[in-house]
Amino acid sequence: MRRRSILGMMAAAAVTLFAVQPVFAAEAVFSAYSNVIVAGQSDSGGAPGTSAPGAGSLGPAGPGTSVSGPAGAPGSNNQIVPGADVPVFVQSPGNESPSGSFAAVSGNAEMAPAGDEGTVLSPVITAGSNDAEEGARQQAEAQGAEEAAMQQAEAQGAEEAAMQQAQTGGRYIDPNKPMVALTFDDGPQPSVGNRIMDCLAQYGGKATFFMVGDRVASHQAEVQRMVAEGHEVANHTMNHKYLQKLGAAEIQAQVVKGNDAIEAACGVRPKLLRLPGGNHNAAVRANTHMPMIQWNIDTLDWKTKNADKTVAAVLDHVKDGDIVLMHELYKQSGDAALRIIPELHNRGFQMVTVSEMAAAKGVTLEAGKLYSSFH
Repeated sequence: MRRRSILGMMAAAAVTLFAVQPVFAAEAVFSAYSNVIVAGQSDSGGAPGTSAPGAGSLGPAGPGTSVSGPAGAPGSNNQIVPGADVPVFVQSPGNESPSGSFAAVSGNAEMAPAGDEGTVLSPVITAGSNDAEEGARQQAEAQGAEEAAMQQAEAQGAEEAAMQQAQTGGRYIDPNKPMVALTFDDGPQPSVGNRIMDCLAQYGGKATFFMVGDRVASHQAEVQRMVAEGHEVANHTMNHKYLQKLGAAEIQAQVVKGNDAIEAACGVRPKLLRLPGGNHNAAVRANTHMPMIQWNIDTLDWKTKNADKTVAAVLDHVKDGDIVLMHELYKQSGDAALRIIPELHNRGFQMVTVSEMAAAKGVTLEAGKLYSSFH
Protein backbone atom coordinates (compact mmCIF):
# COMPACT_ATOMS: atom_id res chain seq x y z
CA MET A 1 0.00 0.00 0.00
CA ARG A 2 2.82 2.36 0.92
CA ARG A 3 4.50 1.64 -2.43
CA ARG A 4 1.28 2.38 -4.31
CA SER A 5 0.90 5.62 -2.38
CA ILE A 6 4.43 6.68 -3.27
CA LEU A 7 3.85 5.86 -6.93
CA GLY A 8 0.62 7.84 -6.90
CA MET A 9 2.39 10.84 -5.44
CA MET A 10 5.10 10.58 -8.06
CA ALA A 11 2.51 10.42 -10.85
CA ALA A 12 0.69 13.46 -9.46
CA ALA A 13 3.96 15.36 -9.30
CA ALA A 14 4.73 14.43 -12.89
CA VAL A 15 1.31 15.63 -14.02
CA THR A 16 1.74 18.91 -12.19
CA LEU A 17 5.25 19.43 -13.65
CA PHE A 18 4.02 18.72 -17.15
CA ALA A 19 1.06 21.08 -16.81
CA VAL A 20 3.26 24.12 -16.10
CA GLN A 21 6.21 23.40 -18.43
CA PRO A 22 6.42 25.47 -21.68
CA VAL A 23 6.04 23.65 -24.95
CA PHE A 24 6.55 24.36 -28.65
CA ALA A 25 5.02 23.22 -31.93
CA ALA A 26 6.88 20.20 -33.21
CA GLU A 27 7.74 19.52 -36.85
CA ALA A 28 5.95 16.86 -38.92
CA VAL A 29 8.43 14.18 -37.90
CA PHE A 30 9.06 13.96 -34.13
CA SER A 31 11.97 12.58 -32.13
CA ALA A 32 11.44 9.29 -30.38
CA TYR A 33 12.23 11.18 -27.19
CA SER A 34 9.30 13.65 -27.44
CA ASN A 35 6.21 13.17 -25.32
CA VAL A 36 3.06 13.57 -27.36
CA ILE A 37 -0.54 14.15 -26.44
CA VAL A 38 -3.16 13.74 -29.14
CA ALA A 39 -6.60 15.30 -28.99
CA GLY A 40 -9.39 12.84 -29.69
CA GLN A 41 -12.88 11.72 -28.66
CA SER A 42 -12.58 9.43 -25.60
CA ASP A 43 -13.73 9.78 -22.03
CA SER A 44 -10.64 8.26 -20.44
CA GLY A 45 -7.00 9.39 -20.22
CA GLY A 46 -3.55 8.05 -19.35
CA ALA A 47 -3.14 4.36 -19.72
CA PRO A 48 -5.99 2.32 -21.19
CA GLY A 49 -8.89 2.28 -18.82
CA THR A 50 -7.60 5.18 -16.67
CA SER A 51 -8.73 8.80 -16.45
CA ALA A 52 -6.59 11.93 -16.26
CA PRO A 53 -8.80 15.03 -16.46
CA GLY A 54 -7.38 18.47 -16.37
CA ALA A 55 -3.81 19.00 -17.49
CA GLY A 56 -2.40 16.69 -20.13
CA SER A 57 -0.84 13.57 -18.69
CA LEU A 58 2.25 11.54 -19.56
CA GLY A 59 1.97 7.83 -19.33
CA PRO A 60 2.05 4.65 -21.31
CA ALA A 61 0.50 5.55 -24.65
CA GLY A 62 -0.98 3.14 -27.10
CA PRO A 63 -4.04 2.47 -29.19
CA GLY A 64 -7.07 3.62 -27.27
CA THR A 65 -5.01 5.78 -24.87
CA SER A 66 -6.73 9.06 -24.18
CA VAL A 67 -5.91 12.26 -22.40
CA SER A 68 -7.53 15.61 -21.81
CA GLY A 69 -6.04 18.96 -21.06
CA PRO A 70 -5.73 22.60 -21.84
CA ALA A 71 -4.27 22.19 -25.31
CA GLY A 72 -6.68 24.54 -26.94
CA ALA A 73 -9.62 22.36 -25.90
CA PRO A 74 -10.31 22.62 -22.15
CA GLY A 75 -12.54 19.99 -20.80
CA SER A 76 -12.63 18.01 -24.00
CA ASN A 77 -12.02 14.29 -24.11
CA ASN A 78 -8.99 13.28 -26.12
CA GLN A 79 -8.06 9.94 -27.63
CA ILE A 80 -4.91 8.65 -29.35
CA VAL A 81 -5.85 7.07 -32.65
CA PRO A 82 -2.84 5.75 -34.59
CA GLY A 83 -3.01 6.71 -38.26
CA ALA A 84 -5.78 9.28 -37.69
CA ASP A 85 -5.57 12.85 -38.94
CA VAL A 86 -5.84 14.66 -35.61
CA PRO A 87 -4.26 17.60 -33.77
CA VAL A 88 -1.05 16.62 -31.97
CA PHE A 89 0.31 18.31 -28.83
CA VAL A 90 3.99 17.96 -28.11
CA GLN A 91 6.00 18.65 -25.00
CA SER A 92 9.76 18.78 -25.48
CA PRO A 93 11.89 19.75 -22.48
CA GLY A 94 14.25 22.66 -22.93
CA ASN A 95 12.23 24.46 -25.60
CA GLU A 96 9.66 27.12 -25.09
CA SER A 97 6.88 28.34 -27.30
CA PRO A 98 6.17 32.07 -27.34
CA SER A 99 2.91 31.57 -25.54
CA GLY A 100 4.13 28.99 -23.06
CA SER A 101 1.16 26.78 -23.85
CA PHE A 102 0.68 23.56 -25.74
CA ALA A 103 0.99 23.87 -29.53
CA ALA A 104 -1.16 21.80 -31.85
CA VAL A 105 0.17 20.17 -35.00
CA SER A 106 -2.25 18.43 -37.34
CA GLY A 107 -1.06 15.16 -38.84
CA ASN A 108 -1.43 11.42 -39.04
CA ALA A 109 -0.59 9.90 -35.69
CA GLU A 110 1.43 6.71 -35.49
CA MET A 111 3.38 4.80 -32.87
CA ALA A 112 7.03 5.89 -32.53
CA PRO A 113 9.96 3.74 -31.39
CA ALA A 114 10.74 3.28 -27.75
CA GLY A 115 13.56 5.23 -26.02
CA ASP A 116 17.15 4.10 -25.44
CA GLU A 117 17.92 1.52 -22.84
CA GLY A 118 17.93 3.08 -19.40
CA THR A 119 15.73 6.01 -20.42
CA VAL A 120 12.36 6.13 -18.80
CA LEU A 121 10.11 6.79 -21.79
CA SER A 122 6.66 5.67 -22.71
CA PRO A 123 5.95 4.59 -26.27
CA VAL A 124 5.23 7.81 -28.14
CA ILE A 125 3.16 8.84 -31.11
CA THR A 126 4.60 10.90 -33.98
CA ALA A 127 2.64 13.11 -36.32
CA GLY A 128 3.07 12.87 -40.09
CA SER A 129 2.34 15.70 -42.47
CA ASN A 130 -0.37 15.49 -45.10
CA ASP A 131 1.45 18.15 -47.13
CA ALA A 132 4.69 16.19 -46.95
CA GLU A 133 2.93 13.01 -47.99
CA GLU A 134 1.31 14.76 -50.94
CA GLY A 135 4.66 16.27 -51.99
CA ALA A 136 6.32 12.86 -51.78
CA ARG A 137 3.53 11.33 -53.85
CA GLN A 138 3.85 14.00 -56.55
CA GLN A 139 7.62 13.63 -56.60
CA ALA A 140 7.30 9.87 -57.02
CA GLU A 141 4.84 10.35 -59.88
CA ALA A 142 7.17 12.82 -61.62
CA GLN A 143 10.11 10.49 -61.20
CA GLY A 144 8.09 7.61 -62.59
CA ALA A 145 7.06 9.67 -65.63
CA GLU A 146 10.68 10.67 -66.26
CA GLU A 147 11.86 7.07 -66.04
CA ALA A 148 9.12 5.96 -68.43
CA ALA A 149 10.16 8.64 -70.95
CA MET A 150 13.79 7.54 -70.73
CA GLN A 151 12.83 3.92 -71.25
CA GLN A 152 10.74 4.88 -74.27
CA ALA A 153 13.64 6.85 -75.77
CA GLU A 154 16.04 3.95 -75.19
CA ALA A 155 13.62 1.53 -76.83
CA GLN A 156 13.21 3.84 -79.82
CA GLY A 157 16.99 4.17 -80.17
CA ALA A 158 17.41 0.41 -80.00
CA GLU A 159 14.72 -0.05 -82.65
CA GLU A 160 16.42 2.44 -84.99
CA ALA A 161 19.78 0.75 -84.46
CA ALA A 162 18.24 -2.64 -85.21
CA MET A 163 16.70 -1.30 -88.43
CA GLN A 164 20.02 0.13 -89.51
CA GLN A 165 21.81 -3.12 -88.70
CA ALA A 166 19.27 -5.00 -90.79
CA GLN A 167 19.98 -2.68 -93.69
CA THR A 168 23.74 -3.14 -93.33
CA GLY A 169 23.85 -6.88 -92.77
CA GLY A 170 23.97 -6.66 -88.98
CA ARG A 171 26.90 -4.20 -88.86
CA TYR A 172 26.36 -1.00 -86.91
CA ILE A 173 27.43 2.25 -88.59
CA ASP A 174 27.55 5.30 -86.33
CA PRO A 175 26.02 8.20 -88.29
CA ASN A 176 27.72 10.68 -85.98
CA LYS A 177 31.24 9.53 -86.87
CA PRO A 178 33.05 10.23 -90.16
CA MET A 179 32.87 7.59 -92.86
CA VAL A 180 34.29 6.99 -96.32
CA ALA A 181 33.42 4.55 -99.10
CA LEU A 182 36.43 2.93 -100.74
CA THR A 183 35.50 1.56 -104.18
CA PHE A 184 37.53 -0.65 -106.51
CA ASP A 185 36.76 -1.02 -110.24
CA ASP A 186 37.58 -3.48 -113.02
CA GLY A 187 37.98 -6.65 -110.93
CA PRO A 188 37.87 -9.25 -109.84
CA GLN A 189 41.67 -9.64 -109.59
CA PRO A 190 42.60 -12.03 -106.76
CA SER A 191 46.26 -10.98 -106.48
CA VAL A 192 45.14 -7.46 -105.55
CA GLY A 193 41.61 -7.90 -104.21
CA ASN A 194 42.53 -10.50 -101.59
CA ARG A 195 45.29 -8.27 -100.20
CA ILE A 196 42.82 -5.41 -99.93
CA MET A 197 40.28 -7.60 -98.12
CA ASP A 198 42.96 -8.92 -95.75
CA CYS A 199 43.83 -5.38 -94.72
CA LEU A 200 40.21 -4.29 -94.39
CA ALA A 201 39.55 -7.26 -92.12
CA GLN A 202 42.26 -6.07 -89.72
CA TYR A 203 40.58 -2.69 -89.28
CA GLY A 204 36.90 -3.62 -89.47
CA GLY A 205 36.47 -1.95 -92.85
CA LYS A 206 34.28 -2.84 -95.83
CA ALA A 207 34.54 -1.81 -99.47
CA THR A 208 32.49 -1.86 -102.66
CA PHE A 209 33.83 -3.82 -105.64
CA PHE A 210 32.46 -2.79 -109.06
CA MET A 211 33.21 -5.82 -111.22
CA VAL A 212 33.21 -6.49 -114.93
CA GLY A 213 30.87 -9.38 -115.73
CA ASP A 214 33.13 -11.19 -118.19
CA ARG A 215 35.90 -11.49 -115.52
CA VAL A 216 33.75 -12.92 -112.77
CA ALA A 217 33.45 -16.56 -113.90
CA SER A 218 37.24 -16.99 -113.74
CA HIS A 219 37.54 -15.68 -110.17
CA GLN A 220 34.44 -16.93 -108.39
CA ALA A 221 36.26 -17.73 -105.14
CA GLU A 222 37.29 -14.10 -104.69
CA VAL A 223 33.78 -12.87 -105.42
CA GLN A 224 32.35 -15.34 -102.92
CA ARG A 225 34.81 -14.12 -100.30
CA MET A 226 33.62 -10.56 -100.88
CA VAL A 227 30.09 -11.59 -100.02
CA ALA A 228 31.12 -13.77 -97.08
CA GLU A 229 33.06 -10.93 -95.44
CA GLY A 230 30.38 -8.28 -95.89
CA HIS A 231 31.78 -6.31 -98.81
CA GLU A 232 29.43 -5.02 -101.47
CA VAL A 233 29.46 -6.63 -104.91
CA ALA A 234 28.38 -4.22 -107.65
CA ASN A 235 28.12 -4.03 -111.44
CA HIS A 236 30.61 -2.37 -113.83
CA THR A 237 28.78 -3.68 -116.95
CA MET A 238 29.37 -6.94 -118.74
CA ASN A 239 32.21 -5.90 -121.06
CA HIS A 240 33.29 -2.46 -119.81
CA LYS A 241 31.80 -0.64 -122.79
CA TYR A 242 31.15 3.10 -122.76
CA LEU A 243 27.41 3.14 -122.52
CA GLN A 244 26.89 6.63 -123.93
CA LYS A 245 27.95 5.22 -127.30
CA LEU A 246 25.28 2.51 -127.25
CA GLY A 247 21.57 2.38 -128.00
CA ALA A 248 18.92 1.66 -125.41
CA ALA A 249 18.79 -2.11 -126.00
CA GLU A 250 22.58 -2.46 -125.79
CA ILE A 251 22.75 -0.37 -122.64
CA GLN A 252 20.20 -2.60 -120.99
CA ALA A 253 21.99 -5.75 -122.14
CA GLN A 254 25.33 -4.61 -120.66
CA VAL A 255 23.69 -3.94 -117.34
CA VAL A 256 21.54 -7.06 -117.14
CA LYS A 257 24.27 -9.45 -118.27
CA GLY A 258 26.71 -7.99 -115.77
CA ASN A 259 24.21 -8.49 -112.96
CA ASP A 260 23.52 -12.06 -114.12
CA ALA A 261 27.22 -12.98 -114.15
CA ILE A 262 27.87 -11.67 -110.65
CA GLU A 263 24.77 -13.32 -109.22
CA ALA A 264 25.75 -16.64 -110.81
CA ALA A 265 29.15 -16.47 -109.14
CA CYS A 266 28.13 -15.58 -105.60
CA GLY A 267 24.34 -15.73 -105.27
CA VAL A 268 23.91 -11.98 -104.73
CA ARG A 269 22.45 -9.73 -107.41
CA PRO A 270 24.06 -6.28 -107.47
CA LYS A 271 21.99 -3.25 -106.54
CA LEU A 272 24.46 -0.60 -107.73
CA LEU A 273 26.04 0.23 -111.07
CA ARG A 274 29.18 2.16 -111.98
CA LEU A 275 29.38 3.47 -115.53
CA PRO A 276 32.67 2.79 -117.37
CA GLY A 277 34.55 6.08 -117.35
CA GLY A 278 31.61 7.63 -115.50
CA ASN A 279 30.20 8.56 -118.91
CA HIS A 280 26.47 9.07 -119.29
CA ASN A 281 23.77 10.83 -121.26
CA ALA A 282 19.98 10.87 -121.25
CA ALA A 283 19.77 7.43 -122.88
CA VAL A 284 22.10 5.93 -120.27
CA ARG A 285 20.19 7.42 -117.36
CA ALA A 286 16.89 6.17 -118.79
CA ASN A 287 17.98 2.60 -119.51
CA THR A 288 20.24 1.36 -116.74
CA HIS A 289 17.34 1.04 -114.24
CA MET A 290 19.84 1.11 -111.34
CA PRO A 291 21.36 3.76 -109.06
CA MET A 292 24.60 4.91 -110.70
CA ILE A 293 27.53 5.53 -108.35
CA GLN A 294 30.16 8.08 -109.35
CA TRP A 295 32.95 9.43 -107.09
CA ASN A 296 34.36 12.68 -105.74
CA ILE A 297 37.97 11.54 -105.08
CA ASP A 298 39.67 10.22 -108.20
CA THR A 299 43.09 8.76 -107.38
CA LEU A 300 44.05 8.35 -111.08
CA ASP A 301 45.79 5.16 -109.95
CA TRP A 302 45.12 3.57 -113.34
CA LYS A 303 47.14 6.37 -114.92
CA THR A 304 49.99 7.00 -112.50
CA LYS A 305 50.46 3.44 -111.22
CA ASN A 306 52.30 5.08 -108.36
CA ALA A 307 51.41 4.09 -104.76
CA ASP A 308 52.71 7.34 -103.20
CA LYS A 309 50.58 9.51 -105.46
CA THR A 310 47.57 7.33 -104.88
CA VAL A 311 47.99 7.56 -101.10
CA ALA A 312 48.35 11.33 -101.26
CA ALA A 313 45.30 11.68 -103.50
CA VAL A 314 43.21 10.11 -100.75
CA LEU A 315 44.74 11.20 -97.46
CA ASP A 316 45.30 14.82 -98.49
CA HIS A 317 41.64 15.34 -99.31
CA VAL A 318 39.41 12.76 -97.62
CA LYS A 319 36.46 13.90 -95.53
CA ASP A 320 33.21 12.51 -94.21
CA GLY A 321 30.87 11.23 -96.93
CA ASP A 322 33.47 10.85 -99.70
CA ILE A 323 33.45 8.13 -102.36
CA VAL A 324 36.99 7.17 -103.41
CA LEU A 325 37.73 5.66 -106.84
CA MET A 326 40.53 3.11 -107.16
CA HIS A 327 41.13 0.08 -109.38
CA GLU A 328 41.66 -3.54 -108.47
CA LEU A 329 43.80 -4.46 -111.46
CA TYR A 330 47.12 -2.91 -110.44
CA LYS A 331 49.64 -4.01 -107.83
CA GLN A 332 50.46 -0.38 -107.00
CA SER A 333 46.81 0.23 -106.17
CA GLY A 334 46.90 -2.69 -103.74
CA ASP A 335 50.09 -1.31 -102.17
CA ALA A 336 48.44 2.08 -101.74
CA ALA A 337 45.31 0.56 -100.19
CA LEU A 338 47.42 -1.18 -97.55
CA ARG A 339 48.72 2.24 -96.46
CA ILE A 340 45.47 4.14 -96.83
CA ILE A 341 43.28 1.77 -94.80
CA PRO A 342 45.26 1.86 -91.50
CA GLU A 343 45.58 5.66 -91.66
CA LEU A 344 41.86 6.15 -92.26
CA HIS A 345 41.25 3.98 -89.22
CA ASN A 346 43.71 6.03 -87.14
CA ARG A 347 41.86 9.21 -88.14
CA GLY A 348 38.58 7.79 -86.92
CA PHE A 349 36.97 7.06 -90.29
CA GLN A 350 34.52 4.22 -90.67
CA MET A 351 35.26 2.40 -93.92
CA VAL A 352 31.87 1.44 -95.27
CA THR A 353 30.19 0.22 -98.42
CA VAL A 354 28.31 2.66 -100.63
CA SER A 355 24.97 1.23 -99.54
CA GLU A 356 25.95 1.40 -95.86
CA MET A 357 26.91 5.04 -96.16
CA ALA A 358 23.74 5.97 -98.01
CA ALA A 359 21.65 4.33 -95.29
CA ALA A 360 23.64 6.01 -92.50
CA LYS A 361 23.21 9.39 -94.16
CA GLY A 362 19.50 8.83 -94.67
CA VAL A 363 19.70 8.70 -98.47
CA THR A 364 17.48 6.37 -100.48
CA LEU A 365 19.29 5.31 -103.63
CA GLU A 366 17.02 5.55 -106.67
CA ALA A 367 17.29 3.96 -110.11
CA GLY A 368 18.29 6.34 -112.89
CA LYS A 369 20.03 8.79 -110.53
CA LEU A 370 23.74 9.50 -110.08
CA TYR A 371 25.50 9.84 -106.72
CA SER A 372 29.07 11.09 -106.31
CA SER A 373 29.21 11.59 -102.52
CA PHE A 374 27.04 11.75 -99.38
CA HIS A 375 27.92 15.08 -97.73
